[in-house]
Amino acid sequence: MNRLISLPVSVLLLTIAGCGKESDELPVDGRDFDGEQYSEPAPYTGRVIDGYLKNARVWLDMDGDSQYTPGPFVYELPSGRKVTLLSGEPTAMSGEGGRFSLDTSELALDPEVGPDIDPRSFPLYALALPEKTLEQTYRGDVPVLRAYMLSAEPGVRNITPLTTLARYRGLAALGPLLGSTDASLSGLAGINLWKDYVLAEDDRAHAYARAMARFMASQFPDAYSGELARPDSDGTGRYLSSQSAFLLGISLVRNVGDVVAAVDSAVQGSYANLDVDLIDLPEVPLELSDPVLLTSQRIYAQPERSDTLPANRSDLLISAELMFDYSEDGRLQSVSAEGCLAPSMQEIARLVNVNGYMAKLSTQWLPEVSLSPQSRIAYLDSGVDERLVFDWAAGTARFETGTTCHLHEGIQPGSTELGGNPEITYSWSLNGGKLAELVARIPQQTGTLTRRLEPLFSYAPSGFPGHRLLEEGVELESLAYTGAFQGCAVEDGVDAQNTAQVVTGYQNYAFSGYEPQPASFNGGAWEFDVRGDLNRPLRYSFLSPEMAGLGNVDADRGFEWALYYPAGSTVTSPGGTPNLIREAYLKSYAGSRSCGREFEGVPSGVYARVDYEYRNLSEYLVERFE
Repeated sequence: MNRLISLPVSVLLLTIAGCGKESDELPVDGRDFDGEQYSEPAPYTGRVIDGYLKNARVWLDMDGDSQYTPGPFVYELPSGRKVTLLSGEPTAMSGEGGRFSLDTSELALDPEVGPDIDPRSFPLYALALPEKTLEQTYRGDVPVLRAYMLSAEPGVRNITPLTTLARYRGLAALGPLLGSTDASLSGLAGINLWKDYVLAEDDRAHAYARAMARFMASQFPDAYSGELARPDSDGTGRYLSSQSAFLLGISLVRNVGDVVAAVDSAVQGSYANLDVDLIDLPEVPLELSDPVLLTSQRIYAQPERSDTLPANRSDLLISAELMFDYSEDGRLQSVSAEGCLAPSMQEIARLVNVNGYMAKLSTQWLPEVSLSPQSRIAYLDSGVDERLVFDWAAGTARFETGTTCHLHEGIQPGSTELGGNPEITYSWSLNGGKLAELVARIPQQTGTLTRRLEPLFSYAPSGFPGHRLLEEGVELESLAYTGAFQGCAVEDGVDAQNTAQVVTGYQNYAFSGYEPQPASFNGGAWEFDVRGDLNRPLRYSFLSPEMAGLGNVDADRGFEWALYYPAGSTVTSPGGTPNLIREAYLKSYAGSRSCGREFEGVPSGVYARVDYEYRNLSEYLVERFE
């Protein structure tokens, strides 16, 4: 990932324009404030601007956590020596004209300790406080109603919505706006993001900045904004995490094109006469907990040296890759596949029960694969071959395919290209916030085939409901739990502290359908590892006559999934859970086994392997820029 290279610091003497006005001429990188050159040990001065903001909390973020850090604050010098700043990070409230002055006297060090700490090495932050921060306008001082936070790159001393945009574009390694190929940013062409647009009387830049401030305020957490509105709050409290602040900035970068477009479409003659408060800006929910989310699966289900499955796991070639797409609030929007995915009504039902928020499912997406040899053929031809797209507002989803992977399920592609009529349309209804039914409609030459899934919640472990699946009103299969969860003691000889996976509980179920069932398919149960805070499903079985009937598949016992997790049971990524699957193997059903045992190692003969990859939401959003 290429990072921005800092431009040289320009030095510009303060000049007085005609009629005694301050000069608005600034270097292109904005690193001087109104032409005033910083010199030690003078105070570090600048301005907070939406319009000019009075009574905003400003601080120098020396520890990089995007929050004000009070004293005593220990700062480590490049030499490794540590100094204590008794007053904490330099901070002040802005005054008239948005001006602030930070006392940096503690940054001047004894030469025996090290060189003085240069404030230009750190970003500035400013926090607008509801009902306390005043925007100074030609109509007088107007109180800010909702909190929002601004920032500026190291050395930049105008703190504005535009400098906030510039800083987070830099953190996302997107490069400068000048020369950007992003058509959505064309409205910002020719605007210096670092200058004082009020002093320069740049009405267009001012209108954009005010709209950006409104957008940022709309995403700021209500609880935090309420805390800042309290009479005793001075903006020095620590509420936002560094990840939350980063997500707020990245969301501005992602949505600034729409904000600018909304301003431009509302202009009637002059930006100066535009009332930004009346513009309809995009409403973008944002999840600031920075959850860990499943972003891709790599599926290996094509044998290299034989024609049939199962095969040795080392003999499997990749046959599909699935990409999971999310909105800023961590809600799943679509699943795209190079190769073939296997749309599962059971998985869609689990997701509907959490309203699309994948992180609320501790295991997230359970594995599903297509064993059709057509998947590998489609995968080798570059491009997306299948897609499952959700419309949460409408309570629907659609599945599109340009492959012949699903002919055995009665799913005929309408075209080899995506974008036409969907091959499956899903819709659902809720009862008391829980899924009542999920309906799949599959166009056929003679009409529409309808499948209906009804969840069964009785005795169901959290996140894993049972179900009835019907086709044209006739039951195809049913999975109903037959009792409460059963825990068990670890068997003698099993090191419960250090063993990666141990079966410490199970949930029995009765499976019916697809008669006659294989004689060996009996004693159905989910196996779990529930040591400590774990809630990891390890094994579950199922029947799939369509998949077993494929010409390349040898299956007469039924199937089961064996799930594997990172060995360190207490190692969890920030925003995640310890129950995220690392890899899964599809194998022949092995029958009932004892509870309390060490879970078996990775199998050798398998139908498929699925590898999982995760990202924090913040990482995912940045990667989507690339």
